[in-house]
Amino acid sequence: MHFAWTGENVVDFCLYSKTLGYYIEIRVDCCPHFLLLCTMSDMSQFDPNSVGLKSNNIFGLPFSEEEAALVLLPVPWEVTVSYRIGTARGPENIFNAAMQVDLYDPDVADGWKNGFHMLPIDKNIRTKSDYLRQCAELIISHMVEGGAVADNAQLSDKLIEINKGGKMLHDWVHEMTSSLLKKGKKVGLVGGDHSTPMGFIKALSEVHSEFGILQIDAHADLRVAYEGFVYSHASIMYNVLENTPQVKKLVQVGIRDYCDEELEIIQQSEGRVVTYFDRDIKARQYEGETWKSVCQEIIAALPQKVYISFDIDGLDPKLCPNTGTPVPGGFEAEQIFYLFRLLHESGRDLIGFDLNEVSSGNHSGDGIDAITGARVLFKLCNFMVA
Repeated sequence: MHFAWTGENVVDFCLYSKTLGYYIEIRVDCCPHFLLLCTMSDMSQFDPNSVGLKSNNIFGLPFSEEEAALVLLPVPWEVTVSYRIGTARGPENIFNAAMQVDLYDPDVADGWKNGFHMLPIDKNIRTKSDYLRQCAELIISHMVEGGAVADNAQLSDKLIEINKGGKMLHDWVHEMTSSLLKKGKKVGLVGGDHSTPMGFIKALSEVHSEFGILQIDAHADLRVAYEGFVYSHASIMYNVLENTPQVKKLVQVGIRDYCDEELEIIQQSEGRVVTYFDRDIKARQYEGETWKSVCQEIIAALPQKVYISFDIDGLDPKLCPNTGTPVPGGFEAEQIFYLFRLLHESGRDLIGFDLNEVSSGNHSGDGIDAITGARVLFKLCNFMVA
């Protein structure tokens, strides 16, 4: 017997009849759970308590793209990072560290059985990122020394090339994620720098008429074409607000590094942007308020459908010391997991997520950054299929 999922809950079965001597095609309406059973790998040979096998996929799971309910798109891109590099290697470092993640999650027991799969890393995208990053470093260095890019013909050409590259990546991510969504997959994105999910958010806006974004971050990311880069990692949320009207609410949590321009955008957003600054959260807790009550207020500000954008630097830097722009303050991982737990218990729909800015500062990826990133990713995956 062979079968193919045609979309929604419809399956085409192809049966061979020995009696009749030919194939018979049958189209059947099925529930999602039946589809999952049909496509599931033979799990009899898989031991979830054993060592993670690199011959399998993310977290050592034996699911193919077709079998997995949730597909992860790695985006090895870091052209516009404004301080330290390394995030382009984030997806592969997380993949390697994920082999050490135990599969039992008390928040979503057996969530992994729905199937998680990470697509192969596109080396052409990474090569393009490495080249354009060198161009960006020349521009940033010139600006830091007081120079104007507009007065330098060579750097002006490089700036144009970088912005074209950003548009190329945006379109590529949009195409990849749109294709997965049309196949009925749940989708998560693994960066790379924080510019990477723009195309994914656009793809979701073509499926959902309205939704909100829960942003965990040290930075507001509301700068307008920061350093001249239209698709800067520091401009991602500004670009989302400008180009995606379906995003009705942006709720930012943990922000502690921002400029006057960004604060003005927040204050003039008429409630579209709600920002929980790190210092204000800490002050409320110092004065006796519980993290639970703060979380409940954060969740109440979100609409029914929610997309999570998780910049790893939203956490305490001790958990991500090599991220591109670490900032003192931030959260323990468990604090954010608790927020996610209450979000899930509120009955809101998680429609997608990204995890970005995970850098180990080297290509080996054997530091705490990748380990933290892998565990954050596993938690996001589990809540995505909960």
